[in-house]
Amino acid sequence: MDTALRAELESRGVAPDCVATIVLVRDVLARVGDKWTVLIITALASGPLRFTALHEQVVGISQRMLSQTLRALTRDGLVTRTAYAEVPPRVEYALTPLGRSLSEAVDGLVRWVQDHQADIVGNRDEFDRAPTPAAAAPPGA
Repeated sequence: MDTALRAELESRGVAPDCVATIVLVRDVLARVGDKWTVLIITALASGPLRFTALHEQVVGISQRMLSQTLRALTRDGLVTRTAYAEVPPRVEYALTPLGRSLSEAVDGLVRWVQDHQADIVGNRDEFDRAPTPAAAAPPGA
């Protein structure tokens, strides 16, 4: 938990239960906003995968980052890790019901991007073609 944020909110007189909620919301949004989390959740939406298969589906992620992200997702209860007593050992990762509900939310976001892709690209192009001000004025100036 972010102790600096907690201390700041408490110093402003925010109720303790609200502080806990705000801190958790920020923490969860940071996790879900991480590009690797979204890609891993999307890859696992079709069913359980072994580490290597998941690594192949999430293009660009290092094995170390995949391992760290899976550990964090398991800690949050979004992913399960099942180790099978076989030779060679087999480990599979799968979404939990909580992870599936996140997957549905991510699907909604992906659909929104697809629906508005042309608008976003057009706006970016227009912005990039506009002359850049020499120096941006500070807010309230």
